[in-house]
Amino acid sequence: MEYTYQYSWIIPFIPLPVPILIGMGLLLFPTATKNHRRVWSFPSILLLSMVMLLSVYLSIQQINRSFIYQYVWSWTINNDFSLEFGHLIDPLASIMLILITTVGILVLFYSDNYMSHDQGYLRFFAYLSFFNTSMLGLVTSSNLIQIYIFWELVGMCSYLLIGFWFTRPIAATACQKAFVTNRVGDFGLLLGILGLYWITGSFEFRDLFEIVNNLIDNNNQVHFLFVTLCSFLLFAGAVAKSAQFPLHVWLPDAMEGPTPISALIHAATMVAAGIFLVARLLPLFVITPYIMNLISLIGIITVLLGATLALAQKDIKRSLAYSTMSQLGYMMLALGMGSYRAALFHLITHAYSKALLFLGSGSIIHSMESIVGYSPDKSQNMVLMGGLKKHVPITKTAFLVGTLSLCGIPPLACFWSKDEILNDSWLYSPIFAIIACSTAGFTAFYMFRVYLLTFDGHLNVHFQNYSGQKSSSVYSISLWGKQVPKRIQNPFCLLNLLTMNNNESTSFFWNNKCKLDGNVKKRIRPFITVTHFPNRKTFSYPHESDNTMLFSLFVLVLFTLFVAAIGIPFNQEGSDCDILSKLLNPSINLLHQNSNNFTDWYEFVTNASFSVSIALLGIFIATFLYKPIYSSLQNFNLLNSFYKRSANRVMWDKIQNWIYDWSYNRGYIDSFYTISLTGGIRGLAELSHFFDRRVIDGILNGFGLTSFFLGESLKYFGGGRISSYLLLYSIFIFIFLLMDSFFTNLPFFVLCQFLDSSFSMSISGFLLYENF
Repeated sequence: MEYTYQYSWIIPFIPLPVPILIGMGLLLFPTATKNHRRVWSFPSILLLSMVMLLSVYLSIQQINRSFIYQYVWSWTINNDFSLEFGHLIDPLASIMLILITTVGILVLFYSDNYMSHDQGYLRFFAYLSFFNTSMLGLVTSSNLIQIYIFWELVGMCSYLLIGFWFTRPIAATACQKAFVTNRVGDFGLLLGILGLYWITGSFEFRDLFEIVNNLIDNNNQVHFLFVTLCSFLLFAGAVAKSAQFPLHVWLPDAMEGPTPISALIHAATMVAAGIFLVARLLPLFVITPYIMNLISLIGIITVLLGATLALAQKDIKRSLAYSTMSQLGYMMLALGMGSYRAALFHLITHAYSKALLFLGSGSIIHSMESIVGYSPDKSQNMVLMGGLKKHVPITKTAFLVGTLSLCGIPPLACFWSKDEILNDSWLYSPIFAIIACSTAGFTAFYMFRVYLLTFDGHLNVHFQNYSGQKSSSVYSISLWGKQVPKRIQNPFCLLNLLTMNNNESTSFFWNNKCKLDGNVKKRIRPFITVTHFPNRKTFSYPHESDNTMLFSLFVLVLFTLFVAAIGIPFNQEGSDCDILSKLLNPSINLLHQNSNNFTDWYEFVTNASFSVSIALLGIFIATFLYKPIYSSLQNFNLLNSFYKRSANRVMWDKIQNWIYDWSYNRGYIDSFYTISLTGGIRGLAELSHFFDRRVIDGILNGFGLTSFFLGESLKYFGGGRISSYLLLYSIFIFIFLLMDSFFTNLPFFVLCQFLDSSFSMSISGFLLYENF
């Protein structure tokens, strides 16, 4: 066992040969490498599987023995400075290793088929393997310098993968936005690392925590303020990487990369890096209560903001991205409250559930491309979907499992971890608990909204409304439920997608049911078929994905069903079923310092019933609003009569329009950044350009022009005429004498006499020059 720990430093470098060999193959044997490109998926999966097996073995040893292994060697040593590198295997590192490798293997397996027709197949697998290497190095780092090195490598890989299709301008802009936004947090992280080294003299975690504790215990106010500042800067790095408010704006745009990358970034790698950093440095943050309060505040703001921004997104991947942002807020909230175990538990359960949802969305996009072609604006648009449960039943089942898990429905994975966070929030702050519980309802609402818009109803890309008018809009199913007349031109609304042929705005619940043709009203059978097509062509339909993609979904379904078993806390003492508590023993828990980790059934049911009720309420509202209107269960005339009797319809429509605009326009935060930051920087650049061109260049050019005109003036006196020289000489002598007379009171007639003689000399010289 000792040898296993001793050589565990090789873990981050096991996947590294893949990008190296791919690069060498493309450089030395480009044709052969490209012709056999599908072969490279096998070594990628094989090497990462080796890492997974080693990580599982180390985790088992951690559970049985509960000790920390750290191996360090010196890189450079002198009298005042020493830099050491090494690797650290502890419970947190073990959890992250298993999480990264299991999700990474499934993403690699999935990507082999998903990217098989892409010309950048080899480049994709090279980037992906290097991404895994960077993340594995990050979680096994033994000091802050190593963390920062691998932190930057993770950011570089995310930049390359988000902008993988860099020929698309929107993808190129998205990767630049992610890179620049993360540079803000990375700069804060670097300053925090340097500040802590300045006061502690060490980068190692153990030494750093011990020294800072001693400094704070001495009641040194200066040290306390400086440690608080350094902790804030370190937390800024985590805020940017985990897409927390206010540095969250890069996350939805990161969806421009391939879908497997979205699954990896949002499940086990990039966004998890920020949570990992806060968890790793939690002993430092606990010393500074202000930072803990800030962490919980940022977490609860992100929880609510992410949920509200997900309400009206039309892009399926962007909806899931905002869902990730909200769930990361739950983890950050738990860490800020001091619930270390609950945060890591939710990190594990959410990783598998969200990977399932993203890979499921990739399967949906893959099937839609058979109809709309390669066009992310169409293949990811939920407005054009609907009725896919008949065409992709396996994907539908997997997506439903992931949706129910994220909604918090027992006994799926996310229910156990989210319920634990909600219970702890009541102990921490009732206000935070109310917001967190309300957001749980929002989560259930928008996730079932995504599910219903995608799988229920009819395939809207082939659909036209029943009026039979050829000019009617193809997109007659509303995203948010509202209808807007065509005459309104508002750049913030999807009017080209959310309009009909009516001339007045209608209600949130009904889609223009008052103005159907008489022939349609006389039909007795339910409104479940499309009655008008303007042409006779045969439409194509989506199809289920290949088995290699479905295999990854199947494995993730199993994880979603059973992974929560490692952390369910209501086992009996001594049963050894709560694996997570054993692995994290001892752990930080500020809310349950004097209690054990076991809960009886009565307490569990009491605590869970409220959160489950909220989730079911959100699911019910989503089902009521987004269940397809072409259903045999709905009575057209009854709904019409209720629609006419609604007294508060105008006010309700205003509220829903406000919510829609807030959600679809991303809370106007991106617009604020564009106006304030981007506009401010542009204004400063223009001011600097003006100052440089008009002031700096003006001074330099002024000296040049002055010299030029002075030279032009003097050249007339240097033409070789002796008389000119004598005249110039006389003028200067006169000036000097005039100045001297002013200061020494020289008689004026002396000056006149000198002027007369000088003038005579000049005339004589001129005549002499002319005679020659």
